[in-house]
Amino acid sequence: MVISHEVDDRGLAELRRPRDDLVGEVAVDGNQFTLNHGPFHSWERTLQVHWGRTGTHRVVETIVYRTAVAVWRPLFALPLRWAVRARRVPWWAPPDRLDARATRVLCLLACFQVVDGYLGTVITQTITFASDEFGRNDTAQGVTLAVVRLGIVIALGVVALADRRGRHRLLAGTALAAVAATVIGALSPGLWFLGGTQLIARGLTMGMGILIGVFAAEELPRGSRAYGVSVLTLCAALGAGMAVWVLPVADLDPRGWRAVYLVPVVAIPGLIAVGRRLPESLRYTANIGSEQAVLDCDREGRQKIEGRRLLLLAVASFLLLIFAAPASQFQNDFLKDHRDYSAAGITLFTLLTTTPAGIGIFLAGRWADTRGRRGVGALGLLGGTVFVVIGYHTTGAAMWASTVVGTVLGSLTVALGVYGPELFSTRNRARANGLIVTLGVVGSATGLLVVGVLADRFGSYGPAFLVVAAGPVLAAVLVLRWFPETARVELEDLNPGDVPI
Repeated sequence: MVISHEVDDRGLAELRRPRDDLVGEVAVDGNQFTLNHGPFHSWERTLQVHWGRTGTHRVVETIVYRTAVAVWRPLFALPLRWAVRARRVPWWAPPDRLDARATRVLCLLACFQVVDGYLGTVITQTITFASDEFGRNDTAQGVTLAVVRLGIVIALGVVALADRRGRHRLLAGTALAAVAATVIGALSPGLWFLGGTQLIARGLTMGMGILIGVFAAEELPRGSRAYGVSVLTLCAALGAGMAVWVLPVADLDPRGWRAVYLVPVVAIPGLIAVGRRLPESLRYTANIGSEQAVLDCDREGRQKIEGRRLLLLAVASFLLLIFAAPASQFQNDFLKDHRDYSAAGITLFTLLTTTPAGIGIFLAGRWADTRGRRGVGALGLLGGTVFVVIGYHTTGAAMWASTVVGTVLGSLTVALGVYGPELFSTRNRARANGLIVTLGVVGSATGLLVVGVLADRFGSYGPAFLVVAAGPVLAAVLVLRWFPETARVELEDLNPGDVPI
């Protein structure tokens, strides 16, 4: 990049000052600067000054850099170029500037998260069409979706291994296994077989999701952990959206829904390549075999603290998902059987009502890092619940509008997603998060069973969601009353037994 400037002495002095915006520079000499810190593998800025006689100078600034955004480079090429030229931190950048390693790791994890998002939503998008082909009712759907949640046992095995064997290889292997299990679901002869394959696939994808969140928290700086969670959530939403894009094939043939299960095959080469490039977590590497925890604090005392934190987060997860899981899982059935939408109509509704949630997700991460987690999360719990319930009681424009508002507000609960990785030591982080997800899965299964049965009894989803809406309201009380504030606190300060990085 070559930029020409016409500046006075003050402007020249400004150009000769090392930059401290998107990139941190160190001066080699008065006219040459190199990388000190920032999301670049390499950076060099040189100035050629042509002195003028009238107090103005022509300066040719040459900037050569190589970004650390991995496979996302085409997406960030222009935004980064504009930010570099403007000499300021762009609005989309994290609150704390990332270095090359953190940027690279976050971008590689984002690739896994896109696949995880797709795999995690295929059963949600296709269950109503599979049930039609196999001649099953709402209760059967609820039972199938609840049984699929038993895959958490597989996820627990994955995260237990992660605390013993490391994060990166296990993440790559789990992703490939999850794709294989999903593809087998396309051959299902009945709802029971589909549920069985999805039990395995969803268990593996839940394990993936936990590992991705833990990995990100262990790599990102203290002021950008929630930002990282929001970025990864957006990537998961992108993956889920891809499943929605494919869904209209279900209108072409009663068995067309099976195509949604075959698409992940194309991700296999990318997963292998990304897995080879992903390093091991810095904090995991630092804490392997360390006796620092024994020296720094009383082990029994730390176990009691982590036990209380585990109970608090697990109960909150249960209360949230007893509502959120059925609200998501039954939406397609609600639209198809209660509002007479086709597969294409469901796709249009889903894309137009969920896409704006990206705004809430992004703001949740930034606000959680700059203003604190608790207030943002509680607003998402209460506001999202109210408007989603309204959506299940209305039709037409009111249904669309309330669903959009509920989705955007509900997405603010992303601010709470960072608590799990933050509040546990490196040795127990993955397992603790697995246990939190386990109780969340119990909440999901409970909500699915309750809503499925009540929907059949009342002939409508509205009254059923009024019952389970009590869950997130109680969760908001827990968040405001008992959750600690962890914004901009180092993981080692939250978990004194860990080795400082």
